[in-house]
Amino acid sequence: MNDSRNAYCKCLFYSANALTRQMNRMAETAFKPCGLSPSHAFMMMLVNNEPGIAAGSIATVLMLQPSTVTRLLDKLEKGKYLKRVIDGKYVSVVPLRKGVLMQNQIQQCWSVLYADYTGLLGKEQATRLTNQLYASSLKFENTVHSI
Repeated sequence: MNDSRNAYCKCLFYSANALTRQMNRMAETAFKPCGLSPSHAFMMMLVNNEPGIAAGSIATVLMLQPSTVTRLLDKLEKGKYLKRVIDGKYVSVVPLRKGVLMQNQIQQCWSVLYADYTGLLGKEQATRLTNQLYASSLKFENTVHSI
């Protein structure tokens, strides 16, 4: 088994996806106490921090496809965490009381996630890896769409 793994470990696609799956499991566990998926929790933090944010801006900030943002907003709106305000073609998103009241718990879950992965990697390596991954994702974001 280890030999099979070594055949792929030098591939960025393989390694990035392996890390993503492991981080997703860790994040799901960390955010479980707030009752939201990590994606829903990050969206709720953003809406709480920027009430009235445009739905398109949410997609840009969270680096998600508009269809994914719509799906996440649908669930949060159904759960009465936020609401969309439509003014012509402009859609803004505002938190509702339930969503605002969850902010501290969501932040605590995020802190647990941070503690979990820095506990495994060490703070310095976690910070370096985070910065490298984000910088790389920005490069891909600006080029992949034109391929």
